[in-house]
Amino acid sequence: MLLKFHKNINETGTDEAGRGCLAGPVTAAAIILPEEFQNSILTDSKLLSHHKRITLEPLLKSECISYGIVHIQPKTIDEINILNASILAMHKAIEQLKTEPSHIIVDGNRFKPYKNISYSCIIKGDSKYTTIAAASVLAKTARDAYMLKLHEEYPMYNWIKNKGYPTKEHRAAIKKYGPTKYHRMSFKLLADDPSK
Repeated sequence: MLLKFHKNINETGTDEAGRGCLAGPVTAAAIILPEEFQNSILTDSKLLSHHKRITLEPLLKSECISYGIVHIQPKTIDEINILNASILAMHKAIEQLKTEPSHIIVDGNRFKPYKNISYSCIIKGDSKYTTIAAASVLAKTARDAYMLKLHEEYPMYNWIKNKGYPTKEHRAAIKKYGPTKYHRMSFKLLADDPSK
């Protein structure tokens, strides 16, 4: 059973998707849920089927107090590194909220202060707190939809299936066709690339 709030009822949960990918953006979402919100299937997006995530997405958007979703592109990831890009994405997602939160809860163990708002980093927070789980679903569904559009431009990498993650098939396509403008050049794109 997920806990609703960590400290305050007007807190936002934030999470990212796509951190370990070789291609595409890192995507973050932030969401504030009302105190009365309940949902029996909501949990960490990684534990949900695609169908359940797609079902939850419009429900979360319609029932929340406010939400924000942001993509940070590979060029920026390469410039500032994936950790800083992930935190930047979360900051920008929080910035989109129409209501300023009283507290921020973050999935994982790394974050940087946002304005003067207090925050807590929670390991596996997406399987403990409703607001982080909700943010994980919004980040995942938004990024999946984004990768579907990129797949239409570069179908040979099969991003519709692997979403940019380092599968054998994805790496074989990189070896055959080379990287695209959507690949993260600071990442080890090929398994046998000793320079990364």
